[in-house]
Amino acid sequence: MLQVSTVASDAQNLFAGLLDSDRMRAPRGFEAAVAPLVLEPASVDELAEIVRKCERDRLTLAPVGAGRTLRYLRAAPVHFAVSLARIAQLISYEPDDMTVVVGAGITLSALEAVLGRHGQHLPIDPASPDQTTVGAMLGAAQSGPMRLSAGTARDLLIGVQFVGHGGATVRGGGKVVKNVAGYDLMKVMIGSFGTLGIVTQAIFKVRPVPEMYAVALSYHRTMREAFDMAFQLYDALPLTHLEVVSPGVVVPMSREAQFALAAGVSGNRKDVDYQMEIIHQLAPDSLELTGGDAHKFYRALRDLQLPEAAVRMQLSVLPRELPSCLEKVNAHFRAHAACGVAQLAFDGDPATIAQLRNAAARARGHARVLSLAPALRPAVPFFEQPADGVMKLMSRLKAAFDPAGIFNPGCFIGGI
Repeated sequence: MLQVSTVASDAQNLFAGLLDSDRMRAPRGFEAAVAPLVLEPASVDELAEIVRKCERDRLTLAPVGAGRTLRYLRAAPVHFAVSLARIAQLISYEPDDMTVVVGAGITLSALEAVLGRHGQHLPIDPASPDQTTVGAMLGAAQSGPMRLSAGTARDLLIGVQFVGHGGATVRGGGKVVKNVAGYDLMKVMIGSFGTLGIVTQAIFKVRPVPEMYAVALSYHRTMREAFDMAFQLYDALPLTHLEVVSPGVVVPMSREAQFALAAGVSGNRKDVDYQMEIIHQLAPDSLELTGGDAHKFYRALRDLQLPEAAVRMQLSVLPRELPSCLEKVNAHFRAHAACGVAQLAFDGDPATIAQLRNAAARARGHARVLSLAPALRPAVPFFEQPADGVMKLMSRLKAAFDPAGIFNPGCFIGGI
């Protein structure tokens, strides 16, 4: 383990004349698992100089938001964490064009506050938006219930800027929605966990806030019954979101020993009334939540925390295959049913994890670890090992973007 006092002293010497002392601090909260010292550059130019110095001295660094994801992924700390809290400004917002340009350190809740004043929002909704920065959301490819109707960051990001090898500032895409220049570059950065460079700026398409939002909530004795109803609703309606939550996972109005099915609908009043009428025909016993009750339920569903367990994983498969995969383990879960994505928590061993991954592969998907008990960490990789050809391509990509190997090393597929 790197000693904070030693690293702090070295950092003060290394970055003398570049960073003021108030831009170097001890880690807070989850950041302590990432690095013994946090650097907070006040500009992209300062960040670029940090990268150049780290490359020259072979010092490793990792971008952090709140450190909630990297605290599990990192087996050992890097030399420095980089917080973009000082690069958190709203750079440009054109409500009429429905595009917004932001610094990567801005939190999603702060961005939503600005957009909301114009009746717009960015419908990418990972848990705890007050703690989730734009950079962290992109780096970890985070999303939430709204992915069913709004898509993910891959669908709404139209431009990106990051600092990479040699401190170069690299840009892809732009403010014009039809601009496809650098499109693949944006896709590469999403979900790269900071291993290719540090995202400093993002450009998004935004959308109008729907006039109305409501939730239909029903309860089911078995998982299969819950998913069968979920797929009936999805086949019948353009739902805003569709979640199945297992017994034992706390959400408002949950019932003991029953699976909860939450179907969200939105639009104008006529749209919502029509969709609710269809839902009540298919699920006559469903409850209807509207107004503040609906929004309160949605926030609880978005921020849902699974019970403590030795293993937490995310499963991504063809939607109709999701129930069969979930039956492989005795787990608490929240499933985005029509997306084929579920987060699950269970007490298991490496063999159980391997069984779930094999089931996911047969269902044309994959399963990655979100967190592990310390005793399991040495035996279980967080990411599945891809085919040899894919691994070679990813290794070449890493070598091209980060030849010095300083960006969050050892924290991605195959130890990249």
